[in-house]
Amino acid sequence: MPTLTINGMTVDVPQGTSILDAAKEAGIEIPYYCYHPKLSIAGNCRMCLVEVEKFAKLQTACSTLVNDGMVVRTDTEKVRKAVTGVLELMLIHHPIDCPICDQAGECGLQNYYMKFGLHKSRYALEDKVRKKKVQDIGGQIVLDAERCILCSRCVRFLAEVTGTRELEFFHRGDHSEISIFPGKPLENNYTGNLADICPVGALTSKDFRFKCRVWFLKAFDSICTGCSKGCNVDAHHKGDILYRLKPRWNDAVNQAWMCDFGRLTYKAMNEARLLTPFVREEGARKIAAWGSLLPDVAFRLKAAADKGGTDRVAVIASPQSSNEELYLLRRFATELLATRNLAFTHRVAGDGFSDDFLIRADKNPNSRGAQLLGIPDGAAFDALVSKIDAGGIDALLVFGNVVGAFSEEETAALLAKVPYVAQVGTNEGPVSKAAAAVLPSASVAERGGTFTNHAGRVQRFRSGFPARGKAKNPVEILVALGNRLGAGWTFAGEASVFRAVAESEASFAGMSYDTIGMFGQVTQG
Repeated sequence: MPTLTINGMTVDVPQGTSILDAAKEAGIEIPYYCYHPKLSIAGNCRMCLVEVEKFAKLQTACSTLVNDGMVVRTDTEKVRKAVTGVLELMLIHHPIDCPICDQAGECGLQNYYMKFGLHKSRYALEDKVRKKKVQDIGGQIVLDAERCILCSRCVRFLAEVTGTRELEFFHRGDHSEISIFPGKPLENNYTGNLADICPVGALTSKDFRFKCRVWFLKAFDSICTGCSKGCNVDAHHKGDILYRLKPRWNDAVNQAWMCDFGRLTYKAMNEARLLTPFVREEGARKIAAWGSLLPDVAFRLKAAADKGGTDRVAVIASPQSSNEELYLLRRFATELLATRNLAFTHRVAGDGFSDDFLIRADKNPNSRGAQLLGIPDGAAFDALVSKIDAGGIDALLVFGNVVGAFSEEETAALLAKVPYVAQVGTNEGPVSKAAAAVLPSASVAERGGTFTNHAGRVQRFRSGFPARGKAKNPVEILVALGNRLGAGWTFAGEASVFRAVAESEASFAGMSYDTIGMFGQVTQG
């Protein structure tokens, strides 16, 4: 293991470590633009120049590997002058767009200018080279060629990660720019990552463009609900409104990327939300109070079981629910309603598309968790639907906003055959339009819990802000329903429910809600 000295500090690092990574380990900042840990080394931005003993010239820290006994300086006058010069070169033709640029507040040029620049421009504004602005190049991306510093991150991403190679360098000298080939826009499912890795405002997101200044946003750890991959994300919000999802690093799941479809799943947490409990009387909605609705729903479900037998009541679970919610729902159905009519389906409208990278065919975050918790799917769900269709169910509790892959018309026709339908859901949809009672649920952004991805990895998602309107945490709803039927549950939040899951479910044995950590734990199942 080589030992080197950086600014007088001794650091031991593994063989093959670059000076840049060694400095990070020592807590020493070396500026860079073109370097990205998941892309090949380019070394073309020249921002990471450092002084290395016995080397005549400054070296790029990103491409120079550590040798035993190496002595590195990052704070000499020679280094500072070189870095300032590189910044000045990058800013010579850079437009004065900061007041209108979406990257303002998280821009590498702004940050490094304040730390390493602070020079006066020696180039007249009218002499700057003009390039094409506001170009829709396909996917989720808008290109502003004037702002580009030619770091090549985007070019390498499309060559090395997606393999689609839509962007390339064109022209020479100060007229060099990145662009697509004529008539060939971005055509892959990961274009949003280009905005993430662009260190300046050259590549911006169409969806986030001009929506909110980043310094107004706060972030929290979450999990993408777009498919069973379970990509780790940072959810950015202002107040109780989500504005964007960005990938969070997890080498075991999504590395540093996420797909374009998953990036837009936040919209369902803002739009068409169920925020007030209500009942439907004579076809019209009537707002209800939680204090009266919860006991009424519990009473009606139990009454249907007592009158027609437990086979006349059913529960449809959702793989969009957390492990904690599914555990309580299973106990509610099997122990308190004593029914065997419990099932879920991972099939949803538009289901089926997948690739060999991040996108899974199952468009739900917790199908694996439902299976490990003993909730049947497949044939069991089909059998339950057939029983409902045949008029064999008198009372039905539906978790989620849809029933499988059925259309709105098919869902309405199916649920019309059940005398009493209650829903716990987050959004308006075919179920809320047919249900006799709707109990609004907090979205994934408004509650915490765990999902189990397709590979059996249990991962935590966290609450970013309180539930909107009068929506409640599904755990709170289930505990209240259960206790109305005599369960005597004392669960107080997701952590206490997960402890019960870990104690009673073999697949989750030995796990702790507090120590699952940001990378998750793999189940025993």
